[in-house]
Amino acid sequence: MRGKGTRGRLDSGAGQAPAGVAVPALAPLPRRSVGSRRRAEAALAYLLLAPLLAWIGLTIVYPLVDAAVTSLLDVGIAGTGGEWVGLRNYARTLASPSFWAAVGRSGVWAIGNALLQTVAALATALVLHRRIPGIAFFRTWSILSWIVPTVVVVIIWRWMLAGSVGVVNYVLQGLHLVREPVSFFGAPWAAMATTMAINAWRWFPFLAVVILAGLQTIPREVIEAASVDGANRAQALVRVVLPMLQPVLFVVGLVGTLWSLNVFDVIWLFTKGGPSDGTTTLPIYIYQAAFTRFSFGEAAAASVLMALLLLAFGMAYLRFVPSSYE
Repeated sequence: MRGKGTRGRLDSGAGQAPAGVAVPALAPLPRRSVGSRRRAEAALAYLLLAPLLAWIGLTIVYPLVDAAVTSLLDVGIAGTGGEWVGLRNYARTLASPSFWAAVGRSGVWAIGNALLQTVAALATALVLHRRIPGIAFFRTWSILSWIVPTVVVVIIWRWMLAGSVGVVNYVLQGLHLVREPVSFFGAPWAAMATTMAINAWRWFPFLAVVILAGLQTIPREVIEAASVDGANRAQALVRVVLPMLQPVLFVVGLVGTLWSLNVFDVIWLFTKGGPSDGTTTLPIYIYQAAFTRFSFGEAAAASVLMALLLLAFGMAYLRFVPSSYE
């Protein structure tokens, strides 16, 4: 018993200083070390971001600054110096009827493509979202037209739409829908409509995949509850599915419209802006100003104005188009 009591007294006194002996208190961590650690973490973060920032600077910031500077110069040939002319290139561009005609055609092109792509993408996504045999195969190959190179798409459609040997005119005449071969690129309005439809056909699979991803986030219990409440498929689509897809459709509308406004390759490979400038949108107008009329200053001014128009459209879209269902 005495040994046990002695051990208890020793344990209770462990860690305590003898009476009359001062024990120094532990000093708090100096603030300088905390601040230096934070600065080191910030430096590491900037170091990791440096390659991305350098890439953005080389591919986005530098071309924008160079275009803005070139728009203030009278440059005729790429790579040569130019004379300072101030805002004269902007004045000429804004006073050109061809520029404003290209702006109008770009608006028609963007609206038409946005409608065709969104409708086709939504319809395709609704079909691919259904649980039917073999749907995985169609989901995989639905993006075929999007992954095929643009040059291949143009060659295929040029052959299909050819006046005398094209398969489209052969089918139309075989069904007695037309008497003579249709010239799909003969008139300005026909060339615009045909090119617009082909461009929408090329891009809608990507948007369909995006919308399909949004559909798969909607719980099936919500749609089943709407059916139990008496809603048919059309009512469930309009009142349940589309409102819940509003955030996805918001992004699809913005990205699809901006992409359409910047399309150059499809139009140039099909029509080069013709016939009679019927398909000369802003990208075609800028290309012609630079490499046909050899006026890089005016082309740069038109590029800056186009960038400002796209910025204004994006800000208006974000301001007035609802991004979510309320």
